[in-house]
Amino acid sequence: MASKSCISCLRTVQRQSQIAPIARNTSRAIVASKAFTTSARRPANTSTPNAAPKVAKPGVTPRKIGGITETYTAYGGTEEMYKECARHANYTIPKAADPEVEMPKTEYGEDLGVGGGWWHDEVGLKPTFSTWSQVTMLHIYLLTVRFRCFPPDVCKTWQQQILNHFFYDMEDKMATHHGMTANGTRQKYLKDIFVQWRGILAAYDEGLAKNDAVLASALWRNIFKADENVDFVKLAQIVSFMRKSLVKLQSMDDLEVMQRGIQFVEPRGEKILLGSSGKDPLAVK
Repeated sequence: MASKSCISCLRTVQRQSQIAPIARNTSRAIVASKAFTTSARRPANTSTPNAAPKVAKPGVTPRKIGGITETYTAYGGTEEMYKECARHANYTIPKAADPEVEMPKTEYGEDLGVGGGWWHDEVGLKPTFSTWSQVTMLHIYLLTVRFRCFPPDVCKTWQQQILNHFFYDMEDKMATHHGMTANGTRQKYLKDIFVQWRGILAAYDEGLAKNDAVLASALWRNIFKADENVDFVKLAQIVSFMRKSLVKLQSMDDLEVMQRGIQFVEPRGEKILLGSSGKDPLAVK
């Protein structure tokens, strides 16, 4: 008969033999779970530390990085477009550099500069900041209408960038040509012009959607300041110029608009409506 001490030793050995397999299985489970914690659906990377990862890299589009690339593209593309829009009724004020000399004024109290070209010489508009800004906004409007054919997010970026160029240039002219050194004064005028721009969008859109008479009325109010002595021939030329320019822009695909230089021809070529031939109001370099 076995002693009590032998029976106790035997029970101890039996317990240890039962615990050992459980411990080994538990250890394996822990190691296995650690090996697959990098992804719920992907096994851990078991390659050597110096090996290059074999991961497929999908192409990155501007949308994937928040539109940054699109913004840079729009900034560069609209810079040249804006210069083309701003040149048609541009003006200078030679006496602006001399603070002791009083600048000449128009009957409306505007600083009168020196200009040239169809808008000043043939239409008879005064070379002032107001004339320049209105003619520039007219050309920007034509491009803005074409930008609406872009995808919505691209359209918004291009419209914003060309307006940024316009407002930067306006603020520079206010300071250099008209002596507006106070930032607060410039900002007040810029806010007023932005309100005018919103009104121009609505007025010209209405004219395009309805008929030439409505469009001519909008041009008369903005470009000619509702002058009762307006030259209706010139007004008709501008209406025709706008419509033909939009048709030409519409015929270009998006990449052409973005990448190729756009040059507007003066509306004097629209005498075709009055019995003589004219030329394309929009040329592409």
